[in-house]
Amino acid sequence: MPNLHFHDLRHTGNTLAADMGVSLRNLMARMGHDNERAALRYQHRSAKADRAIADGFDALVQAEQTQDDDEDDDGSAGALVPVT
Repeated sequence: MPNLHFHDLRHTGNTLAADMGVSLRNLMARMGHDNERAALRYQHRSAKADRAIADGFDALVQAEQTQDDDEDDDGSAGALVPVT
C-alpha cells in the first residue's frame, strides 16, 4: 500500500491493545519502551473505553440494588435513638 509505514501499523496495534485494557507496563514491554511518557501516546481516550467503564459502573450499581432488594431489614437506618 502506498504511503503506509511500519510505524502506522505499530501505532494502530498498540492503540487497539490499549483500548482492550492492556496496562501501561504491558504496553511498554510490548513496544520496548523504558519510560512511561513514550507509552502514554497510545493511551488515547476512546468511546469504546468510555462505554466499558460506564457498563462496569452500571453492573456494580445493579448488583448493589439487587442486594438491597433481597434484604428485608434496613438495620438501624431510620431508627429513633433515645437521647439521655
